[in-house]
Amino acid sequence: MMRNKTFADKVIEFNKNLQFSGNLPDGFKAMNPYLDNPETMMVMQEFYQKYYNDRNPRKFMIGINPSRHGAGVTGVPFTDTKRLEAVCGIKMKSARTHEVSSVFMYDMIAEYGGAEEFYKDVYINSPFPLAIVRKTKTGWLNANYYDDKKLFETIKEFMIDSLKKHISLGVDTSEVFVLGKKNSEFIAALNNEAQLFGKMTVLEHPRYIQQYKTKEKQLYIDKYILALKKQKFPE
Repeated sequence: MMRNKTFADKVIEFNKNLQFSGNLPDGFKAMNPYLDNPETMMVMQEFYQKYYNDRNPRKFMIGINPSRHGAGVTGVPFTDTKRLEAVCGIKMKSARTHEVSSVFMYDMIAEYGGAEEFYKDVYINSPFPLAIVRKTKTGWLNANYYDDKKLFETIKEFMIDSLKKHISLGVDTSEVFVLGKKNSEFIAALNNEAQLFGKMTVLEHPRYIQQYKTKEKQLYIDKYILALKKQKFPE
């Protein structure tokens, strides 16, 4: 029956079966948003059924790993609860989050033509699809999978495996869109090893734009849209 599954069915199945059983180096923890909050599983399913309920291919946009306040809560990449409700019409009762990257992403999506138009063309996820936190003197903070060499080595195989699973959902592998310069160096290394994608197009990370480049925000929005729209899928 595998043939009849929609893109949404496959993403939901991927998220439901998501688990990392390896041991991370001291001071790091992986957090699975779907195990921590049952409502996350519900709103994630609602989101994908709303926007991905078809069998069409998508372009693949790769982030770093989910943040605690974005996908770490909603289960939807670059989407905090504010935008999940205001833009996607999906309300989350158990949490309220505001995430910097989400602001840029949804400003860009609005100019792209809106959420329906954007998600019809693009699928976003991360090579390490769980949130990673690092222990500091003041408590646990967000971490990137590449912040620590040992951390990266520990999860590298899991990341290649995750990327292969994302590909099997039905994304176009001829060109992949990678968010963040540093991220792209690591994705390029994984790609050399596992031969996953053709061309890699690197775009500045939404958090970086929102924090350091707000004045030139429009320029980056245009850059994203030009990169994504230059080859539309044949209807």
